[in-house]
Amino acid sequence: MTILLTTLNARYAHASLGLRYLLANMGELQSQTQIHEFVIGARSTDIVEKILAYRQPDQKFIVGFGVYIWNIVEITQVVAVLKRVAPEIVIVLGGPEVSHETNDQEIIRLADYVITGWGDVSFPDLCQKIIEGPQPLMKVHAGLQPPMNEIKLPYALYTDQDIRHRTLYVEASRGCPFKCEFCLSALDKTAWPFDIDAFLAEMESLYQRGARLFKFVDRTFNLNVKTSLKIMQFFLDKLAAAPHDPVFAHFEVVPDHLPDALKEGIQKFPDGTLQFEIGIQSFNPEVQSLISRKQNNDKAAENIRWLCEQSHAHLHVDLIAGLPGETMESFAEGFNKLVALGPHEIQFGILKRLRGTPIIRHTEAFQLAFDPMPPYTILANKDVPFAAMQRLVRFARYWDMVANSGRFANTLPVILSESPFEHFMAFSDWVYANTDATHRIALDRLAGLVTTWLIEQRGISKEAVMALVSSDYAGNAKHKQGNSSAGEQKAPVVAKATPQRQSRHLAA
Repeated sequence: MTILLTTLNARYAHASLGLRYLLANMGELQSQTQIHEFVIGARSTDIVEKILAYRQPDQKFIVGFGVYIWNIVEITQVVAVLKRVAPEIVIVLGGPEVSHETNDQEIIRLADYVITGWGDVSFPDLCQKIIEGPQPLMKVHAGLQPPMNEIKLPYALYTDQDIRHRTLYVEASRGCPFKCEFCLSALDKTAWPFDIDAFLAEMESLYQRGARLFKFVDRTFNLNVKTSLKIMQFFLDKLAAAPHDPVFAHFEVVPDHLPDALKEGIQKFPDGTLQFEIGIQSFNPEVQSLISRKQNNDKAAENIRWLCEQSHAHLHVDLIAGLPGETMESFAEGFNKLVALGPHEIQFGILKRLRGTPIIRHTEAFQLAFDPMPPYTILANKDVPFAAMQRLVRFARYWDMVANSGRFANTLPVILSESPFEHFMAFSDWVYANTDATHRIALDRLAGLVTTWLIEQRGISKEAVMALVSSDYAGNAKHKQGNSSAGEQKAPVVAKATPQRQSRHLAA
């Protein structure tokens, strides 16, 4: 028997945590199980050829696919080809994209079995039945959620190559107690922590092997402050012991829960070592109520401002356009409010209809129209027609290129001026009208577009604009966080693991 665990990652740098969990929990079948990760964009026939190379003569061959919103189309093609050239292969699907609405998916029709939800113990159990019998009669199997202490942690399965070249995803807990209807975590009953001492022992092992970049996928890192402090202290101890070789840690936090004890720990992290992803999504209380999102907006804003002004944490703050009840005007108001708080990056997302999420209950009342193809992006609703939604999509793309990239830190405040959303939307509309493109715009061309727009549309002198853009384009501009003065200079300690884009935002 040979068992192959595979998926198509969005990038090579993304190492699949899910596949490694499955391998770690295969029990007596682990010696017969291997992982092979691919990257989206490869030809399906090439992937099939590599998969079939694992097949042994006269042995059963099980292939387990991790299926997500970003790879569902390509994995469907791979499975279709596999079933044409090697129909005897047993194909098992798992992952969030096949865990819901299983009756209407082509990939499920093609596959032999599907495990919905948790697969840590259910996948090896299914493989055992396929091998030894009796053969399972049902195609779709609900994954069993075991006690957390029975799940074997997978971190030893990160290879030395992974540690040197890839993002290491880790989790101290699973699940989420919140019920935001656009998120699959809305289906969770609560959050379930792993044993913190066992988890930190695994992190210690990764660190000793050379790992310096740790990306936590926990939905709510700061839910349990006692645990959060223990994890943060682990990294602070590493920073103190080896300041010349610092770590970089990424956490997702809820914005309105930042007690003093946590603030005290956050302030100890130097530049280039700590990143927070903060989900605001909307500042509109009516929208928040519609989507079952509980958030103290005043406290959230206060905490973001504090992080900007009193810490060295790099901040990614998320907003979602297209939510039911959110108009262009209310979104603009929330966007401008967030810009004024001063985070390094505003992750401007467009609502997607993830399979299984409760957001679909608003379809009729708010005339939600989603793209039928992944990633199921919203096309229009009763408050934002299709043409306006397209403008928001382009705004998001250009915002990422100009603002979030950190390449135009000196020029961006001039572009935004006193009306950030309105001015950047005008810039976005102008760029699209003059390029008919939202991708593959080279940096030198983008700098030229910014220059021309400021001169022709905003009436700023050519000399002033050229000096401004040149200071950014030369690579000298870095994001000034919070209220630091324009002339303030300091040399940050930048971790080798600090991602390049984050490094651009550090103070020069």
